[in-house]
Amino acid sequence: MGIFDRFRKKREVDPEQQRRAGLLERGRITEGTIIDSETANDDGGGDGGEIVYYFYSVHGVDFESSEFLSRERLADPLKYAPGAKVGVRFDPKNHGNSMLV
Repeated sequence: MGIFDRFRKKREVDPEQQRRAGLLERGRITEGTIIDSETANDDGGGDGGEIVYYFYSVHGVDFESSEFLSRERLADPLKYAPGAKVGVRFDPKNHGNSMLV
């Protein structure tokens, strides 16, 4: 470690990006089902979008989660409609940690 390394500002890592990168690297895929959706509040800084709620099962245990979907991801409205089957990537060490594929 050099002397200048001590003064170099550390980059702040977005915890959500770090979580998703870990799931992409180590995650396993299972099938889930969309339960419900609602329009996300747009406080002027975002593009609105939608929040979808989904559930999935791992080893006979049911898990429920939600994910924010941007308008670009919702180009096909039937893909995230209630009752639709979706791919879910989950952490094999923490089954409650998941994201939609």
